[in-house]
Amino acid sequence: MNLLKIASFALLFFFGTAFAPLHHGWGDYDQTKVLDYTGTIEESKYENPHATAKVKDKDKTWLVYLAPTSRMNERGVSAAMLKKGSSMRVVGYPHKTVKNEMRAERIFIDGKKYELRK
Repeated sequence: MNLLKIASFALLFFFGTAFAPLHHGWGDYDQTKVLDYTGTIEESKYENPHATAKVKDKDKTWLVYLAPTSRMNERGVSAAMLKKGSSMRVVGYPHKTVKNEMRAERIFIDGKKYELRK
């Protein structure tokens, strides 16, 4: 019986930790540096674990991490709203070590605000 418990624990541990490196922590973003800009969506992906958008602001293109698609839908943001060429205002935080990556706290599309984290 002890061998069965050990094997069960080992499987739970493996599945509980095997996918952790695939998800980044929000602690990797510098919340002391608030970014707020309006840019043009060059590309977007509406998929889990997080929707993303490449947003060009002047001469810089940011990879913007949004919310999971379920939360995006709950907040009223559909995939169609993130179409290429659309304007989007982004308020969020830059990644501490990855250049041109940020986490969006809120976005504005057609002048309407969408809170992604609260």
